[in-house]
Parts: sequence; C-alpha cells; structure tokens
Amino acid sequence: MSNLAAPLERLINELRKLPTVGRKTAQRLAFHLLKVPEEESEALARAIGELRRRIRFCRDCFNLSEEELCPVCADPRRDRTQLCVVEEPVNLISIERTSAYRGLYHVLGGALSPLKDVGPERLHLRELVERVQRERFSEVILATNSNVEGEATAVYVSRLLKPGGLPTTRLAQGLPAG
Repeated sequence: MSNLAAPLERLINELRKLPTVGRKTAQRLAFHLLKVPEEESEALARAIGELRRRIRFCRDCFNLSEEELCPVCADPRRDRTQLCVVEEPVNLISIERTSAYRGLYHVLGGALSPLKDVGPERLHLRELVERVQRERFSEVILATNSNVEGEATAVYVSRLLKPGGLPTTRLAQGLPAG
C-alpha cells in the first residue's frame, strides 16, 4: 500500500510504462509536474493528446507523419533508386542527421525477436516486398541495429528480397580492428 495520494500514484504508474523509466524516475517526474505552474503540466497533457490525434504512419514508408506522405517521401529531390530499411523512425532520424544519405526509407516497425513474440507478421515486411516489386530501386540498404535482433532481421530481409535479384547492402558496424 502506498502512502501517496491516488492521483499521484496513478501518474507514477503511467510514467513507469515509458521506456527506461523506473519507479524513482517516475516519482521525480511526477513531483516535478506538481511543482511547475499548472499551465506547463496542462501543455504537456495537450501535447500528448495532439501527438496521438495528429501523427500517423506514412503511406509509403511507415515513417511518422502528419500527412499521408512523410516529408522524406514527399520530397521530389530524394534519390528514388535507393531504399534504406530501418527498424524504427528514430533510426531514420539518426541517418538523416548525418546528411550523407539522400534516398528513401522503409521503416519496419521493429526487429524480429522471438523472445518478445515479434515475428515477421508483426513487421512491415509484406509492404517492403510489395514496394520493392512496385518501384524501381537499384539497391536496398539494410540499416538495422547491430544487436542480435537487428542482425537476424537484416538476414531475414536479405533472404526475402533475394529472389527479386535486387542487391542488398548491410551498413558497416563498429570500429575497425588493427
């Protein structure tokens, strides 16, 4: 039984559902929200509500967008012969920040992970295959994470696209040895 008021305990429990937020961090955040002017906490609540109402997935690549097409897919200056496959929108943002890649993207929505019950049917793999068959890409770049799930996903995607004869490239990972 908690010594905290029920609304405070509810907020702490909701904040704990966020990634990497444990009980102590959730408590700090909740107590911070109690200290700030009411307008600030109300603005946060409105921003969360607006996020849920206005953000959707891009029709073509599954990036986050306010419109039917995300800014990357809608940009006519992008190289439409290259496709970079990433796990999540945050990975796309990281690559975009480098300004080194000017092609299109496909966001899978995660990585294969049998332990977390994420199989191929839970990712945007069918849409990827359909897109590759429909559009004229000269190369697919696999930019999944360098962990076990990301590597397994890259291998799976590579094998999935192999029958079409489209070359797939895996981004280099880590530091060179020697």
